[in-house]
Amino acid sequence: MASTADLRNGMVLNYEGQLFYTVEFQHVKPGKGGAFVRTKLKNVKTGAVIERTFRSGESITEVRLERRKMQYLYNSDDMYMLMDSETYEQISLPGEMFRDIKDFLKENTEIQVLLHGEAVIGIEIPTFVLLKVAHSEPGFKGDTASSVTKPATLESGLVVQVPLFINENDLLKIDTRTGKYLERA
Repeated sequence: MASTADLRNGMVLNYEGQLFYTVEFQHVKPGKGGAFVRTKLKNVKTGAVIERTFRSGESITEVRLERRKMQYLYNSDDMYMLMDSETYEQISLPGEMFRDIKDFLKENTEIQVLLHGEAVIGIEIPTFVLLKVAHSEPGFKGDTASSVTKPATLESGLVVQVPLFINENDLLKIDTRTGKYLERA
């Protein structure tokens, strides 16, 4: 058991019999009355975000998740194949779990799989990934007066805006939180 004082972003709670990620929380101390904690919770299974208010010091049930390092192998027919890095056991997961991160995955990418018991709850990818430019129009000499960008299609299918000096087959560092180009690797 934990209390609302232990709340932090990313914490997983068992609330009303379901698992929720803590997306956001705010401790509020009004001038009159008792303090409370206002939260935004995301349902792990459905993805629905709810807002709940707890009294300050109220007990909450924290859920401990196991993190297992796995390697993304390939996908076919909306199923993604992963391999446990320690036991070499392979598992397949539905494509809906990869909906937001599929553009950052390439074969042999190391990812973290979050488990509650034996059930897969979520997937975390690295903050930065290296992806090769598959297609990009050439930049023109003299177009460097301002910060002009052009679209580039990466090997995973992701399209990002890059500076004009980026060419095909360049390796780029991409921020997976924003989906934006950071630098050439």
